[in-house]
Amino acid sequence: MLTQGSGSRIKGGVLISRLNMLRHHGGQGRVDEVLRRLPAEDQALLRKMLLPVGWYPLELNLRLDAAIAGVVSPEDEDRAFLEMGRASADEALHGAQHVFVKEGEPHFLLTQAPQIYRFYYAVGSRTYEPTGPSSGVLRTFGAENVTVPDCLTIIGWHTRAIELCGGRAVRISHPMCRARGAPHCEYHCAWE
Repeated sequence: MLTQGSGSRIKGGVLISRLNMLRHHGGQGRVDEVLRRLPAEDQALLRKMLLPVGWYPLELNLRLDAAIAGVVSPEDEDRAFLEMGRASADEALHGAQHVFVKEGEPHFLLTQAPQIYRFYYAVGSRTYEPTGPSSGVLRTFGAENVTVPDCLTIIGWHTRAIELCGGRAVRISHPMCRARGAPHCEYHCAWE
């Protein structure tokens, strides 16, 4: 695992879900196309076996996400980041994190936000506050290297997670963002 950069880290499961998404939507050729856009050191690491619970530099994930967006959806990169988040939720919540999914109970999953956050990030925390029968607010504090694209993947992840718990017509707004100068990130979730 690389250890350079700011020290911000992310779990290998995130990187694996990104590569699996590419394989699902274009095979190994799509993976190779994306990897060619990255520095040689990144390519070498991403071509090795990644450990789902291993820690990797967040900067590597940010570069990979940018390369994926540039290949998959250059005309609408925001959509690509949302889709990466959705794919990550599908993989995690149909896999090791399936225990967080209870049909008809999005609040159950969302109340697990502090624990779920630890599956992905080494620094910072996330809270959840229900605001109604089908709404609530997620807040992220102390995260490092907050970027608008990463926030979009978080929106995509939680949109899909709520859907997997039976929520329909899911809407998530992001009125406060550290990448835009706010003291923390806030995600307002609502569903039917």
